[in-house]
Amino acid sequence: MDIDLPLGLLGGLSPRQFMRRHWQKKPYLIRQAVPGVQPPIGRAELFELAGRDEVESRLVGSQAGRWSLRHGPFTRRQIPPRTRAGWTLLVQGLDLHVPAAHELLSRFRFVPEARLDDLMISYASDGGGVGPHTDSYDVFLLQVSGRRRWRCGPVKHPAALVPGMPVKILADFQPTEEWVLEPGDMLYLPPRWGHDGVAEGPDCMTCSVGFRTPTPTDLAREVLQRMVDALDAPADEPHYRDPAGSATETPGLIPAALQQFTQRAVIDALNDARSLACALGESLTEPKSNVWFEGGGELPAGQGVRLDARSRMMYDTHHVFLNGESYRAGGRDAALMQRLADQRALGARDVARLGPDAQALLADWVEAGWLHPQADEPLARAIERA
Repeated sequence: MDIDLPLGLLGGLSPRQFMRRHWQKKPYLIRQAVPGVQPPIGRAELFELAGRDEVESRLVGSQAGRWSLRHGPFTRRQIPPRTRAGWTLLVQGLDLHVPAAHELLSRFRFVPEARLDDLMISYASDGGGVGPHTDSYDVFLLQVSGRRRWRCGPVKHPAALVPGMPVKILADFQPTEEWVLEPGDMLYLPPRWGHDGVAEGPDCMTCSVGFRTPTPTDLAREVLQRMVDALDAPADEPHYRDPAGSATETPGLIPAALQQFTQRAVIDALNDARSLACALGESLTEPKSNVWFEGGGELPAGQGVRLDARSRMMYDTHHVFLNGESYRAGGRDAALMQRLADQRALGARDVARLGPDAQALLADWVEAGWLHPQADEPLARAIERA
């Protein structure tokens, strides 16, 4: 993607202009960001998806100021009729299960993959919503069916919530802007902006493309645990030795020398830049707990590959990361693996240019279900014509 070219998706701004003017700064409304948009999934198929164990779904209702929240999976009878007002079905990770949702998500790849969370879809009856709230992440709200009225504004006290509610409702929400979104319209909201979306009419469907904003504590907890798990003791590693004259009259006191020894050990472990880089990449590409792959495939000779929609692949200067695992890469193999991460596919010619070890790795990934064979387009059309 050329980040300096104007995009209709961004209202004629280039990705670079959008990131500079609006990203994490202020809301941005784009009329007809996706003209002629169609829902990535139909109502009946969505309700069926919400009944699967591996799909995260929620049902939010509001009647006379009283809120309810239930978690899926749901049977069809548990989902209210579309004629009943005031309810919303939320399905997370639609991009993992529906190709059209994955394709829609790919339009936003001007934001680093490391920040991407998922595409959630909201189906609401007339008056349905989840109440005024804030999110800790950046989000694009694309209207794909029906109409939704959005009110938004900065929040002075985001921690002040209405007590006793099953959902987080802002106690002091004072919107400063208001819009009604039609199919194809899109609203970008930065983190911690208060917003409230209410369906106007039946069959209101909104796709939310969310981007993670991890806290230092979140990152440190995950990365440090992975670094600890990866620690290997050298065969000749020295043991702690008491200094001369270490007899003590206070045996319950932890020796200062032992404290210093431990501090040096921890600092040395944290100063391992390679271990830190691996832990971060593995953490960012770790699939969610409800994601699994169907393996057993083979990579035929003369074919390209594409990443499974559920695979997360990234890279840094020295490593390639895929689904929570890290690999060393250099030279041509590294450049081609990076192309696979950026484009989520690699043509047959590029696959053939990989070294034997890298090709063996691709075969392992295909067998694990992380990667799938893919015929190049001209070859595929020739086969169809034959």
